[in-house]
Amino acid sequence: MNKVVEGDPFFEQRRNAAGRLGLSPLQKCTAAIRMLAYGVAPDAVDEYIRMGQTTSRKSMQHFTQGVIKHFEAEYLRSPTDEDLRRILHQNEMRGFPGMIGSIDCMHWEWKNCPMAWKAQYAGRSKNATLILEAVADQDLWIWHALFGIPGSCNDLNVLYRSPVFDDVLKGRAPPISFMVNGHEYNMGYYLTNGIYPNWATFIQGITYPQHQKDKLFADKQAAARKDVERAFGVLQAMFAILRQPSLAFDEDILSDIMIACIIMHNIIVEDERHNYTRAEVLRRYYEEDRPQLHRARSGPSTSATVNNNEPFKFDVGRPPNVDFDGYIQRRITLRDSQTHFSLKDDLVEHIWQKYGRTNE
Repeated sequence: MNKVVEGDPFFEQRRNAAGRLGLSPLQKCTAAIRMLAYGVAPDAVDEYIRMGQTTSRKSMQHFTQGVIKHFEAEYLRSPTDEDLRRILHQNEMRGFPGMIGSIDCMHWEWKNCPMAWKAQYAGRSKNATLILEAVADQDLWIWHALFGIPGSCNDLNVLYRSPVFDDVLKGRAPPISFMVNGHEYNMGYYLTNGIYPNWATFIQGITYPQHQKDKLFADKQAAARKDVERAFGVLQAMFAILRQPSLAFDEDILSDIMIACIIMHNIIVEDERHNYTRAEVLRRYYEEDRPQLHRARSGPSTSATVNNNEPFKFDVGRPPNVDFDGYIQRRITLRDSQTHFSLKDDLVEHIWQKYGRTNE
């Protein structure tokens, strides 16, 4: 609260014409949090906060904007090198070396969508919705969020508008090197459902597995891919406003609400991470495995590593020179279907060797 009210004149406690003190910053922030957490209408906090409908609505808008302003850079960022090493270590222990998260989309119903836009935003449910694309890891930390695509689009339409691969295409992402079934790969991947294309950065499950290897891989892939589904469920459980039809008329307000809720979700994840059942595993990573990963940065290894010996330098004062040939080559590599099928076959064999009946 102290950080959000800092520098915002709306939260200042003033005296009215009669000399009486008005609403305090604590009252306004409490009203905003209750509206986000319980999904109640702005006039429903009057009995508890003694605040009118208009003031409650403005409090929520200023509160969400303050959360985004002060905490977005830290709690809705791309993974740092240290974050990436931890994610790669976690996923390698689950049988997916080189996996950096799972990606999926969620719809939020827009009840008060303007009638002129309703057909544009209506999907299969015939109700106007807005789409959230997110990438989450095993700790349910949301690393990427794109919100505001009309609900008439599917996951592929959202993907083609998404900036999730911008750093990779522009050469700013740290290269990743990992070994699977004796073969080396140099690009991380996401776990997805069946609608996503056969790119080198996506690994889907097997729809109709016929062999024991395929069935085991399908089960492990579905279990790991549920990270993003669990993140959506926890996000809606903590902030009931996201699981109810939105009452706002302005799309920008909806976007601020969604992004602010994701930021506060990540803050809660960071605060409660030490209580997770895998806290002991993470402790061993930081005490034992982490030095090994640092030493492995100079060359390929059996573990997934992040090679960043030469940090990227970017001059804000002028736009960087665009390496068009390099951009096209990285785009071709990212969408290579042969690498996709080769990696998928290697993962099937790797998971069978690790979790198959012969090794139980």
